Amino acid sequence: MPGRILFDHCHSCLPAPGSAEEMLAFKKIQEGFASQFELFFPDNHANKCIVVIPSLTLDQEVLAKVQGALHYEERLLCLLMLLRMPRARVIYVSSMPIDEVIIDYYLHLLPGITGYHARERLTLLSCYDSSQLPLTQKILQRPRLIERIKNSIPAGHVAHIACFNTTAYERTLAVRLSLPIYGCDPSLVYLGTKSGSRRVFMKAGVHMPPGAENLQHYDDIVHAVAALKDMYPELKKAVIKLNDGFSGDGNAILEYPDHISAKEMYNWIHHNLDKKIRPVAGDLSIETFLEKFRLMEGIVEAFMEGKEKTSPSVQCRINPLGEVDIISTHDQVLTGDTGQVFVGAHFPADEAYRSEIAVLARRIAEELKKEGVLGRFSIDFVSVKEPEGWKHYAIEINLRKGGTTHPFLMLQFLTDGHYDETTGVFETPGKQVRYYYASDNLQRDSYKGLSPQDLIDIAMFHELHFDGAAQKGVMFHMIGALSQYGKMGVVCIGESPEEAYSFYTRTFEVLDAETVIK
Repeated sequence: MPGRILFDHCHSCLPAPGSAEEMLAFKKIQEGFASQFELFFPDNHANKCIVVIPSLTLDQEVLAKVQGALHYEERLLCLLMLLRMPRARVIYVSSMPIDEVIIDYYLHLLPGITGYHARERLTLLSCYDSSQLPLTQKILQRPRLIERIKNSIPAGHVAHIACFNTTAYERTLAVRLSLPIYGCDPSLVYLGTKSGSRRVFMKAGVHMPPGAENLQHYDDIVHAVAALKDMYPELKKAVIKLNDGFSGDGNAILEYPDHISAKEMYNWIHHNLDKKIRPVAGDLSIETFLEKFRLMEGIVEAFMEGKEKTSPSVQCRINPLGEVDIISTHDQVLTGDTGQVFVGAHFPADEAYRSEIAVLARRIAEELKKEGVLGRFSIDFVSVKEPEGWKHYAIEINLRKGGTTHPFLMLQFLTDGHYDETTGVFETPGKQVRYYYASDNLQRDSYKGLSPQDLIDIAMFHELHFDGAAQKGVMFHMIGALSQYGKMGVVCIGESPEEAYSFYTRTFEVLDAETVIK
């Protein structure tokens, strides 16, 4: 078995995960990315290969609370739009095989390229593993799959990895593939935690809610929650956040009691915190939340109140040449009892403040650039209307792709348009402005059992599709989650915010009518 011996020998020569040797190897690989970016990225006819690893390498216990979490890997199918470049190749790796009907749906959207031509340049690989482990971890457990990825990159093609977020697992995979990642070095992960975000906001001189960071123990939370109430007696609620929570599911709320005097408040908090806080993730117990806080650490912040309050975000990118781009602004759609859970977004953010938050985001991005951050990230705000205007509080940096990444990429790739940072609007090449409403949570129990084929048939019959000539319409994503969970995502592009939202409501109406029991 000489081939097997050679394989094992090569595998044993690899640096150990997390070792100094691996970190040095990763650094050297990343250093070569700038020249690849400068020479090949601007050339739409260059021979290049993008290895897409859509792993949500996040806390798996919190992620398990998200229905259909495995199918969130499908959100990066938007990167199949890169196949519009006639010499580009895409290798897409997923936990489970993706239905060819879904792949055909995306390839059909490609402007100027036939589906056949694009499919010839697309390689789909799967772990055949539906467990809750992050995709990247599954890949690392399969050395032969890693070899298949390597062998799928044609000779003469430059290549890099595109992923959802970058952790130690992605670093190990990059070293084993000898490919750079268009993403942040995992050694900088602290900057994207809740505590790290607050430190960056301080350096950038950007307002944030009153609070405290780098908290470790139960007593730290008690002291911080009590101190907030002492400093701001009118405060009604405090938010306790895990450093690595996401989509609001790593947060918990504490309501201050009205009947307790200031002198008694500390004792009340000390004895009642572990009974009175409410984790935002409904099926996450207080005990589990507090144990996760002990392991992850976190922050306490004032819950910002206001008659008019919104939750905008700004999507940014720092490229390998160190250039900062403001990519887009959004108003997030949040649900839940306390408005903490992300379910969708309007693009762009409200005209009243989208330029203001873009300026603040650039200040924050410049600080991140000094730290060596690379790739896409977003910055979340809470904005409160005051008599003199809107006041913006930065609350979080997400050093990864997120819920606003794939909708904007779809808009950009489908229309070949441009976002103007100064005006905050997106224009097609024909100077037409476009808006969208996007959600990952188009969900009804009645939709369960609908296959991808069923959805496409319904969409085609009712003309729920993107019209390339009009450059507006509806695109679906996370289609694989539909049959089991009655859930999928949608991006609705229109000539106005009202038209975009009308596409969204019509999609619900059509699906409701098609799934009613007759």
